[in-house]
Amino acid sequence: MTGKKNIAIMGAGLVGSLLSLYLAKRGYKVDLYERRPDMRTTVIDGGRSINLALSDRGWRALRGIGIEEQVREVAIPMHGRMMHDEQGNLSFLPYGKEGQSIYSVSRGGLNKALMNISEPNPDIDYHFNRQAIDVDIRENKIQLRNTETGELERIIPDLLFGADGAFSAVRGAMQKTERYNYQQDYLEYGYKELTIPATEDGGWALEKNALHIWPRGNYMMIALPNLDGSFTCTLFFPYEGERSFAAIKSETDLHTFFQEAFPDALALMPDLAEEYFGNPVGALVTVKCFPWSFEGKSLLIGDASHAVVPFYGQGMNAGFEDITVLDKMLDSMGDANWEALFKAFERRRKPDADAIADLAVLNFFEMRDKVADPRFLLRKKIETKISAQYPEKWIPLYSMVTFSDLPYSYALDAGRQQDKIMKKVMKHIRSIEDYEKPEVQKLLQKQLVEKEKLKSYKAQEV
Repeated sequence: MTGKKNIAIMGAGLVGSLLSLYLAKRGYKVDLYERRPDMRTTVIDGGRSINLALSDRGWRALRGIGIEEQVREVAIPMHGRMMHDEQGNLSFLPYGKEGQSIYSVSRGGLNKALMNISEPNPDIDYHFNRQAIDVDIRENKIQLRNTETGELERIIPDLLFGADGAFSAVRGAMQKTERYNYQQDYLEYGYKELTIPATEDGGWALEKNALHIWPRGNYMMIALPNLDGSFTCTLFFPYEGERSFAAIKSETDLHTFFQEAFPDALALMPDLAEEYFGNPVGALVTVKCFPWSFEGKSLLIGDASHAVVPFYGQGMNAGFEDITVLDKMLDSMGDANWEALFKAFERRRKPDADAIADLAVLNFFEMRDKVADPRFLLRKKIETKISAQYPEKWIPLYSMVTFSDLPYSYALDAGRQQDKIMKKVMKHIRSIEDYEKPEVQKLLQKQLVEKEKLKSYKAQEV
């Protein structure tokens, strides 16, 4: 190490807190500045949570700092999607192979756990109630306002990391520089947090080890389990239209809608009206920008550089993978030239960040429209058979994204190729038994040769 840099991280959320651990491990002095109060001692207004789904990329980052097992204590495995139709009938779709699961974790619970792990480190200091009101990106001068006292203070760190989310103040300063590209896109859908409470004996009212989905074509609801027996539900709903947030104006409207759309869930939601009318509607935004760094002095990371909608469960996992990639690049490049390091990092991660953003929007339409379609479920079963028959040549797109470290951009390209193959194969299949027909096998083998060139899908190291 050429010098013990003083590093400031704007944002003490999940990515900022984990990044502090990785940097402190290398001997840097790290200060985290967070505009909110300490969530461990202050109740922060809720109603905007979407439970997180930890998968392989996130676990790899936690393992790299030696805290995987501590986090597993507060995570619940979900082995697949449990679909609920309008009559309350259930169908289950596994996420991957035997033993492959994603894990439900509370955003706040995980954030608190990371703070508790990192704060005792003498090289890490948290500064809460600090809002960045001016960022001079050229001089790395940040003016902060204490939201409790109103006092102003100025910091001048050697390095600045913007881990301050989709509406990043650090990125806002970068956007004022020349030739800066920025794009944000909102879905015409919002989301609202609801709850299915624990049963009287403290258990789960639904299957605990599943992500529950009520797909309804133009809208949907999901539910993820919590350790206390409850489920955090999220209603994804159009802002306008016949069935939308705008259309539900009274408790009667709400009850009628839920009775028609989610009758089995309605019976389990005693506080529905209070939560629905009390909790805010959250927006769903995708952010793409470039560059992510400025003159080797500052770097955006996580949602600040690539916010995605939550439908692949990869927002946090992608942010954690940013840290894994940066840490490995520090191993290979060293820290003698931060500008070269930051430029190499952003060039490497930008294509993958764009890919997972696109994949997340595509998965929204799959979850909303297709997961209750018998034809779609048959296709998934056929794809599972192909993967079992050709394990080195075919990994389902969801598995590439969720259960591997293949680059997101590679997964997107490979997924498109496989989708073309599946469309051709499914023209010849009406039931699961049709997969064994010689003509289907011959067609599949031909397609694998022509479209995939029998290319191996062995995991590439991040």
